[in-house]
Order: sequence, then C-alpha cells, then structure tokens
Amino acid sequence: MFARLGSLVVRRPWWTIGAWVLIIIGVVASAPTLTSTTDQSAFLPSHYESIQAAELQEKAFPDAAAPAAIVVFERSDGAPLSPADVTAVESVTGQLNQARLKDVTGIQAAPPSDNRLVQIAAVQMTKVTNPSDTRQNDAVEELRTALQDKVRGTDLKAGVTGSAAQSLDAQESSTKGLAIIGIATIALILVLLLVIFRSPVIALLPIVVIGAASMVVNGLIATVSKAFDLQIDSSVSSILLVVLYGVGTDYILFLMFRYRERLRAGDDPKTAMVGAVTRVGEAITSAAGAVIIAFMALTLSSLGMFRSLGPALAIAVAVALLAGLTLVPAIVSLLGTKVFWPSKAWRAEPKGTVFAGLGRGLGRRPGVFAVTAGGLLVVLSVFAVGFNPTFDLTSGSTSDASESTVYSKELLKGLPAGVTQPSDVLLRSPNALSQEQLAAYRTELNRVDGVGQVSEPTLSQDNSVAAYKVTLTSTPESDQAIDTVRGPLRAAAHAAAPAGTTAVVGGMTSVFVDFQDAMNRDYAIVFPVAAVLIMIVLALLLRSLVAPWYLMVSVFLGFGATLGASVLVFQHLRSESGLIFTLPLIMYLFVVALGTDYNILMVARLREEAREGHEPKRAAALALHHTGPTIAAAGVILAGTFASMMLAGNTVLSQMGFAISVGIAIAAFVMAMFFTPALTALIGHRAWWPGHGDAPQESRPSDDREPVSKS
Repeated sequence: MFARLGSLVVRRPWWTIGAWVLIIIGVVASAPTLTSTTDQSAFLPSHYESIQAAELQEKAFPDAAAPAAIVVFERSDGAPLSPADVTAVESVTGQLNQARLKDVTGIQAAPPSDNRLVQIAAVQMTKVTNPSDTRQNDAVEELRTALQDKVRGTDLKAGVTGSAAQSLDAQESSTKGLAIIGIATIALILVLLLVIFRSPVIALLPIVVIGAASMVVNGLIATVSKAFDLQIDSSVSSILLVVLYGVGTDYILFLMFRYRERLRAGDDPKTAMVGAVTRVGEAITSAAGAVIIAFMALTLSSLGMFRSLGPALAIAVAVALLAGLTLVPAIVSLLGTKVFWPSKAWRAEPKGTVFAGLGRGLGRRPGVFAVTAGGLLVVLSVFAVGFNPTFDLTSGSTSDASESTVYSKELLKGLPAGVTQPSDVLLRSPNALSQEQLAAYRTELNRVDGVGQVSEPTLSQDNSVAAYKVTLTSTPESDQAIDTVRGPLRAAAHAAAPAGTTAVVGGMTSVFVDFQDAMNRDYAIVFPVAAVLIMIVLALLLRSLVAPWYLMVSVFLGFGATLGASVLVFQHLRSESGLIFTLPLIMYLFVVALGTDYNILMVARLREEAREGHEPKRAAALALHHTGPTIAAAGVILAGTFASMMLAGNTVLSQMGFAISVGIAIAAFVMAMFFTPALTALIGHRAWWPGHGDAPQESRPSDDREPVSKS
C-alpha cells in the first residue's frame, strides 16, 4: 500500500501539489468562522446542579443579570476613604452613567467597605450568549478609558475587574501568547533543523508544508464545530498551533531521516523517496492512528471543552500525516538531493556516532539500561501522589499584571474574596414563598462556615422562586471556596429548604465543584478506553499480544513521571497551590499518544533489524543506532515547541507547556530510546508472541524494490 502511494506521489509530484492547492482553496472558501468561548459553564452537561441552577435562574429571572464587571475604587495613598472620597465615587459613577457608554446599561455604586479601604460599583452590560459576540469586551475597553478620565484630578485610583473584564484580559493575553508561541515555534523548528541537516531548504520545508496544511486544519475544525455544535475553548488555538507544527515536523523528520539513509545506501533520489515512504509509512501511520485514537477518546468526556478538543487535535494530526506522506514526498522528489543544499553530509554516515556507542552499550547490558530508565520513571512518579487540582481557568489565562487580576486583589483589602463572583442559592416552591420562610432560610445560609454575607432574596414575579447572592470568604476558584460549596453550603441549602420546596446552588464555584466530579468520571472512562484502543493498534501493527502490554506499561510510567515532575516544579519548588485541573487529562493524552508514537517507531525499527537476521540484543542495538537520532531530533523539536507555551505569560499555558514538553522529553529520551528497546532485548523472541514478527526474511526488503524512473 505505502509502496504504491510513494510511487504514485513521486511519479506525479505536480498532480499531488495541485490537488493540495485545490483542497486548500475549497476548504478555506467554504469554511465558517471559528469561534471560541471562556464561559466554563458552557462545557458542563445539564444534569449537574450548577447548570440546573443557571437554567432555573434564567427561567425565573429572565431580565436579571449579575454584574458583568465591577469597578474598584480606593485612595491613591492607600488611606481609608473620606466622606469627600465617597462623594467623588458617586460623582464618577454618575458621570459614567450620563456618558451612556455603548452596551453599558447601568452603573450602581455600593457603600464603602467596613474598613473604608475600598468601594465598588456594579456594572450591568448588554447580555451576550454567543461566544463570538464582543460587545461586553468592547464595553469594558470603553469603560476603562472613560473611568481613568473621570478619576483624574481626584485622590482616587480605580480599575475594572469582574467576569467581563477577566474575559477581555484573557482574550488579549491569549492573542499575545499565541503570537509569541507562533514565533517561538517557527524559530525553534528553523534553528533545530538547520543544526540537524545544515540545510535552509529542509529547515523551511516544514514551515511551508505545515503552514499550508494549517489552512485546511482550521477550515475543517470550524466546519466540524459548526456541524456538531461543539464549544471550542479559548486555549485550543495555542495547543492546536503547537500540535500541528510539532507533530507535523516529527513526521517530516521521520521521512527525511529514512530518505537520507536510503540515499546513503546507494538508491537514486526518486527510488530513495519511494523506499522511505514504504519503510516508514506503516510506522508513522500507526503512530498517527494511536495519536488520533487517543484524541478522539476525548469525545467520551462529559465536558464539552474536551469533546471539542479531541476532534480538533485529531483533525490536525490526520492532516499532518497526509501532508507528510504526500505533499512532502512530492516536493522532495522535485528537489532531489538539492533539498540538502548546501550540506554534503548526507552522502556518508559519520563514523563512531554517539548513538552507535549507546546502541552497543544497550546491546551488551540491556538490564542496566532497563533498571536505570525504569527507576527514574518510578522516582518521579512518586511525586504525582501530591497532585492538587486548581480550577481558575479565567484568571489563570491572564497575566498577573492585567487590570482585572490587579484589582481583584485590591478588592480583598476591604471585601470578602468572593464578591467578584458570588454563589447563587435558588429556593423553589410550588406555591408563593412567605416572608417567614425566606428570612429563616437566609439565617441558615448565614450560619455556614466559609460564607461572608448573604443578600436579601430576590423574588420571581409569582413569588415561587427566591434567589440569594452568597458571598464566600474565599476567592471563588480557591480550594477553600470549592470545599465550602461542595460540603456545608450545598448541604445547608438542601437541608434548610422548607417542606415542599427544593434548593439548588449555582455560580462559578458550583461550576468548579461539578467540573471536579466530571473530571473524576472522565478519568475512569477516557483513560481506559484510550489505552485499550491504543493497545489494539499496537497489536495489529506488531502482530503480537505481548509487546503492547509492556509498551503501555512504559507509557503509564511516563505519564506518572511527567505528572510527578510537574508537581515537583510547580507545587514544591514554586509553591503554587496546585496545577490546573485539566492538566492530567491533556497530559495523559499527549504523553500516552506521543509516547506510543515514539515507541512504535523504535519497536518497528527493532523488528526490521530482527527480520534482517539479528538476534534480539543486536537488533535492539542497531535500532537505537539508526532510530535514536530520529527520535532524539523529533523529541527535541516537539518538546521545544510545547515549551514555547511557557512564554505566553499566563499560568494555564505555562503549566501545559511545561508538563507536555517534559512528558515528550521523557517519552523520547527515556522510554522510547532506552526503556522500551532494553525490555524488548531482555524479553527476546517472546516479545512477538504469538506471531513471528521478528522472523528473518529470505531477502532484504530493499532488494525487492524496483528503481523508479527519473522521468
């Protein structure tokens, strides 16, 4: 199959390139606009309590809305607000109301805090439901400009925080971060490929090919998202860019290393490319299949953010694979050996390479390599036990210097930490609620540990639903707030509800509680399904029931080591409260998928060497000698591209970038390069049971290929 594909592409390169041009034009012209959202409640199913509360609130209070933003006032010198300052705050809010800022429907100042260090004003804005609707973001920008103009000349300083402000700052941080990631990724690929191949042509090849493929990927993702009503998280664009360039460059590397190897063996350029596609086609297709399966397993998630992330990344990998097997061979077949210009190093293999020495060492002492690599993985995995999830995706997606983050912290000088996003407790009755019931219920809510204040109830038109704003003493995304809502607040809200009534707890902290439950459910379903499907791919590729087991064991150890390394760095060394709650699932899929990717390439080459008649230890040594440089180069490039996410300037992408890049480095330089071939050498022929995947062939595969015409 791959021999025929390689022959077709090499014989008809212009047809192949023309077909890609037509596909790009067709997809780009027909694709809708891709939109994203930062509304975390949009990702949860409707059976969770936080979503039921939101739906009841929307039904009972269709015209009511929580403040979209909060203006925080304080004195410039940090002193308590004087009566004149309070008058100035009221004057500023009045002027802002009179300015009739677009999509700002009202600004209402509250009394100063008890210690008079801060005073806030609640800002109502036009309600938006479509993620692509930018009216609130635009309104925050206009409000910030007008606010600074109004407080100029007073003793006050002020800033805007709250959900709409955080959304704007997250969007700006994401845009800036995406630009940084894009520049860093492309620069890294260029530099590393120049170092590896010493050719600007090969260095530019992935940039051109993947740049073209990205237009197809974005168009297909937008089409699929619209067709299946998928919610795209705002962080997907950053991950997608890195996955596309990182994985795509890996596949191009695998092909080009084998192409160079066939040239060194004496093949002419066109025959060498057909041979390269033939030899690595099955391996990288199986590797890509494992990655795609792992990503598609996310469709089983109960969270909409993962159900959309899975297909998006799977599309990116599939298109990168197709480009690697068709567009790249077509371009290289036209360039021939000029693709290596100006370097001449492709003509002969260097003597006494590092990987030749490592291969000889592994062949002589596979047990030492297996114990050393496995021991490192186990030691790092121990730290994974201390993993603590955090749930602040919004402020975690902005820099610490953003206005919304700065004034959220200033707010804590005088008000409960939960004032920016109070929890909602809704009491529903089949009949009208009495004042005695409402007062008694509010008293019970006020008694809950962790509750700072409870507002007077707001009643629906028929008095059958009452809504209480519950301000927590901890920030809405903190562990303390989540524990309060999960335990005493929900328990008290349900238990104190008068006979015949029901109560539900909503708000952002309640969403985080339900997120945690959903994630625990996903861990129990997505992980095993992805593992089983990947093992099936391995069994079909290797025609073995033994090898898939120890390959997956190595991958699971790699996952544990990666999570442990992340906990060690962020929670222990940097003293952060925890890691973003989505990290284990995303990290698992990348480490499992890409770790399997590298394992497949190593074991496929090991099997190839065994078929040449080499005994297991010698086959492992030769596999490391020949495939080690490929996996090392691919690992450095892919780990480096994910590491570029740490330059984005926000916690979410920094943690993701670190964890995934470390995971890929472990997968490439510990698992695939040493642990897997060492285990295979120790297990010997039994690794291929019940098949005979390592049985020597009567003739070498290269002997059976016919030269390809240069015409």
